[in-house]
Amino acid sequence: MKSKSVLCLLSTICALTVITIQSVNAASKDKPNVIIICANDLGKGMLSAYGQKHFTTPNIDLLINGGVSFSHAYGGSTSTYGRVSLFTGYFDCRKNLWRFNRGGVYAREDTSFIEQNEKSLNENNILLPANDLYLPQVFNKAGYITGEIGVIEWGHSSSRLQVEQHGWDYYYGFLDHSRARGMYPPFIFENGQTVRLEGNTRADCGMNYEPETEQTEKLRHDTTGKKTYAPDLFINKTLEFIREFKNNSFFLMYNANLPAQISIPAVHPEIAGNEALSPLEKEYASMVKLLDDQVGKILSELRTLGIEDKTLIIFTSDNGHEIYYQQDGRVSKPYGDKRSGERFDNSYFKFYSDRVGDIFNGNAGLAGIKESNLEGGIVVPLTYYWKGVLHSRVSDEFTAACDLLPTMAELTGVKLESSKDGISYLKTVTKGAKLPKNRHIVISSDEGPVLLTNEGWKLRYFRPKSKFELYNVRKDPQEKYDVILKNPQIAADLEQILLKELNGSIENGVAY
Repeated sequence: MKSKSVLCLLSTICALTVITIQSVNAASKDKPNVIIICANDLGKGMLSAYGQKHFTTPNIDLLINGGVSFSHAYGGSTSTYGRVSLFTGYFDCRKNLWRFNRGGVYAREDTSFIEQNEKSLNENNILLPANDLYLPQVFNKAGYITGEIGVIEWGHSSSRLQVEQHGWDYYYGFLDHSRARGMYPPFIFENGQTVRLEGNTRADCGMNYEPETEQTEKLRHDTTGKKTYAPDLFINKTLEFIREFKNNSFFLMYNANLPAQISIPAVHPEIAGNEALSPLEKEYASMVKLLDDQVGKILSELRTLGIEDKTLIIFTSDNGHEIYYQQDGRVSKPYGDKRSGERFDNSYFKFYSDRVGDIFNGNAGLAGIKESNLEGGIVVPLTYYWKGVLHSRVSDEFTAACDLLPTMAELTGVKLESSKDGISYLKTVTKGAKLPKNRHIVISSDEGPVLLTNEGWKLRYFRPKSKFELYNVRKDPQEKYDVILKNPQIAADLEQILLKELNGSIENGVAY
């Protein structure tokens, strides 16, 4: 990478820790580079590997079909909850271990206010104990150089100090997840500095507008103050980071703000002639295609540099599918049955793609979408690709976002001194090992918490009706049959486990 900030990074690493590039290599030799690509609000059904019919995602499909993929991988019910679990290794109900700040604190065109706002963020910050590692700190201990690009941290807003405290050697992108919904920010952050983006003057970063109307379509296509496209910058910085540290051991996390809110310079050629899609749907599909193209660029760069077989790529998403292409006559919010008009209550009458009119079937036939604790809201794609080392296989073990940190600790040989909620599934990836049958996962949501076991049981608390539901998602992945009346003892046992995890209050599992 030729930018001054990263050249300064190298000298800073050497000056502050009295190490050299050679000793970094020695500390982590025989360990792979690790790249995590985390998509934003990407449902499995948007990928052709999982049945998408209206366009292809060949590069992501290559990772899925050529690596070890998981059929039951769980993120969060929202971006924030999925990411905090991934970064800390804990269930997202452990709210005493972190603080979610309000979004939008950087939503201005000028930068004069930043230091004052960051002061408030830092005063209210919560850090894990010193011996309790964040994900990048695991790699720090293993001698890796760490970088994060795109949508930084878990949000809703973070400060530059917080990013450094969590262990990142280099970062570039948004510190505000609300602003990250737009693709044309006036400024972003790079290693402690604010970077102005040429021609971008929109305080809202050129955010998408919903639902589709004549007025919102005009606003979306208005290019005033929208010149520099952030996703292009992010992939370029990603490739530069890989080039700069190709001879070292590095950990890079690319948190894309794709596909999420619709804002695309041009419809992708593969989609332009698809008469089954509306103009708005074509634009959203093009966002997914752009993400796939970016994955292709990363793969190509690794091959060019001769380090594809030395690099583990993990592809996932923060939460399940979300619909950003609502319009009358297609799919509309609040969601209801397209034929009868009846509103979904997500209990007796659940959201399914065919009922609502989602032409993409973005949740791959599951019930629910983002913010729901139904499978469509929390199941995410997850695949491990390491050319020549891992071979094509699908695992049906239940994994959670919090498992990634312990898995990376085992991969890099770092001993965790704290007891995380997550468990390592490295041997599941490398050898197909089974996880403990009694292992359980807790996920929070606005609808209430859920508890999942590796046997397939899912105890769902549905807050709007103050009731529990029980499903076996191995046998019934679409959650069509609530079997709580047939299995009262299983439900009672799982309820006790869930309440213990929530410190006795079911409200601790509500994501607010």
